[in-house]
Amino acid sequence: MPRPSARALVTRYAVAWAYLAGVTIAGITYLLLSRAGQVSVMRWASTNVHNLHQDPVGCLVASAFFPSGSVGAWPLLIALALFGANRVLGNWRTLVVCAAGHVIGTLVSEGIVAYRVSHGALPPAERFIIDVGPSYVVVAAIAVALLYGGWLARAAALLDLAVLTFAGDIFGGLGQLEVAAVGHTTAIATGAITGSLAIWQHRVWQHRTRQRRAGNNRDDKQPAGPPSAGPAAASPAAPATGSSQAGATAGRRAADQADQPRPPA
Repeated sequence: MPRPSARALVTRYAVAWAYLAGVTIAGITYLLLSRAGQVSVMRWASTNVHNLHQDPVGCLVASAFFPSGSVGAWPLLIALALFGANRVLGNWRTLVVCAAGHVIGTLVSEGIVAYRVSHGALPPAERFIIDVGPSYVVVAAIAVALLYGGWLARAAALLDLAVLTFAGDIFGGLGQLEVAAVGHTTAIATGAITGSLAIWQHRVWQHRTRQRRAGNNRDDKQPAGPPSAGPAAASPAAPATGSSQAGATAGRRAADQADQPRPPA
């Protein structure tokens, strides 16, 4: 089999490449900022309760690209999950599933914070916490790769999940409804559900496409019918109507004359 070209690989995994490049550029930019600049960026990009009320779209987009923790580790963690999911889902489905994991994971976790703050279970300062990073996107992709990927994609996703779980402690404090733990759990569930729906939709589309192609092939292979016969061919032995009627009339007249009695000689 011929090897795919570099352009084909970039096109096939466009979402994974684009997200990997975006996070890498954002991470390098963050490292080049001063300490005060880094603090300002984190406050602006954080998907906390305050920012979600003030600028929900801006902070949701920005928070998915600015990494938290070790900046250098995220490109590898993204690659282990996103390329496997991208291979399974294709580009636009990968975008939808990962975006859903990030958005729903954020809204559920921060919604719980807002509820608890409003009821006095958490101090008001919790509305301004720093909540950034690509981890919700990554765990949503991990769920898809684990459920539907090939053996290599599943192995990479399992390694990714193990690193995030044991080294990153992404589920720590789930019993206490910690923001990160709730968000990662929600993002994984969202990735599994939306990924399954995307796979089902893709299979239905493939089935209908095959049915249409099979129907078109049957129509193409059907032999053409015999040429339609013309009026003359349809009735080749049609008698001349006028002459036949005249002959019948003359015959009846001759028979009537023969039956009549003749006078004696």
